[in-house]
Amino acid sequence: METTFSLRKRLIRYTSIFSVLLGCVLVFSAYKISLEEINEILDAQMVYLAERVELNPRPIQSDFDVHKRYHEEDLFIDVWAYADQNPSKMTPHHVIIEPKQKAGFYSQDTVHGTWITYILPTPNYQIQISQQEKVREHLALELAGSMFLPYLLIIPFALLGLVYIIRRSMKPLEDFKSELAKRDSNSLVAIQNGHYPAELLPTIHEMNHLFERISVAQQEQRQFVADAAHELRTPLTALNLQTEILMSQFPEEGNLQNLSKGLARMQHLVTQLLALAKQDASLSHEVQVTQFKLNDVALSCVEQLMNLAMEKDIDLGFVRNEPVILKSVEHSIHSIIFNLIDNAIKYTPVAGMINVSVFADIHDFAYVLIEDSGSGIDPEMYDKVLKRFYRVHHHLEVGSGLGLSIVDKAIQHLGGDLTLSRSEELGGLSVLVKIPIQPNVKAD
Repeated sequence: METTFSLRKRLIRYTSIFSVLLGCVLVFSAYKISLEEINEILDAQMVYLAERVELNPRPIQSDFDVHKRYHEEDLFIDVWAYADQNPSKMTPHHVIIEPKQKAGFYSQDTVHGTWITYILPTPNYQIQISQQEKVREHLALELAGSMFLPYLLIIPFALLGLVYIIRRSMKPLEDFKSELAKRDSNSLVAIQNGHYPAELLPTIHEMNHLFERISVAQQEQRQFVADAAHELRTPLTALNLQTEILMSQFPEEGNLQNLSKGLARMQHLVTQLLALAKQDASLSHEVQVTQFKLNDVALSCVEQLMNLAMEKDIDLGFVRNEPVILKSVEHSIHSIIFNLIDNAIKYTPVAGMINVSVFADIHDFAYVLIEDSGSGIDPEMYDKVLKRFYRVHHHLEVGSGLGLSIVDKAIQHLGGDLTLSRSEELGGLSVLVKIPIQPNVKAD
């Protein structure tokens, strides 16, 4: 499984590591440069001291204390005559180099560490100026540390500054993510790239091309569904009329009854497909918001479906009908209520009951409650019945599995909520529709 990572955290981490490594390189470079400069200064000092001794040479033996820590100003002067002393037989506390014929610097390793010695030979004496190498190394390290200290003090503030710069630089990514998160799920409008950096433009262009391709594909799909449903209405109507004529002539023929039921189901499916195509088209275009009475729309739906209810001897009517003025998309509200009542009639048994309620609350929301005395739906099936073409009662011949899906999408587009539950009064399904009284249509 691939793990995700934060680009911002990675930049901060790598920048911090780079800063630490840079500090190490700075210390090492400062140490080397300081040691080189110290060597030049102290070498010149040793040469100068040897030349001063050469003006009045006399035997001198320095005293070295192994327990004392010496500094850069501590130089050891030794002068010995060639005729009187043999350096190999002397027992000094530091190095005594054998006679040299050429003046210069020499390095000697002893039990007390490495020594740097300047030898200046004269006709009768050898002048030797010595110094411990570790004295110079300690001094160089101190100078490098003093140079690194300001860097050490500044680096935390520099890192904070880098973190701030990185966060500011990454803000367009956060803005881009926020813009995508705020977009409606049905929105395929191109992303405006005027305020994004050049690095994001290729991604935005590709996403806009993707939105365009999806929009074209959806439009073709909607057009196909609408055309197919529209073209099927005429032949289905003709077949239904012919079937009714045959049924009137042969009322006892059972096959004609089955054919009539099949045609009714096909007509219902075509009607639902047309409603679905109309709804999908409204989701991608600007809709017209008007002011109307919700009670009139609900009453119109009840009147249109009263004949279907009477065929099954269903008691369909209002139990609560408070006046509600709504400012919304009227045809969408009509589609919602019509489909819910139609769905209730299908799944309510003969001689059942359907109650319709219309009311509002003080929070600027309108409600439509539709309850039936049918068998209801198990709570674990509530999410599934909102999917397209999903049917709970497959034994019923009439029904396409599109009704609740159309209702749910229309309510979402209006900024409302759909709640399914069991009716406490009738025992069947209870459907509560919550719609904002003021316009709350989701824009693309």
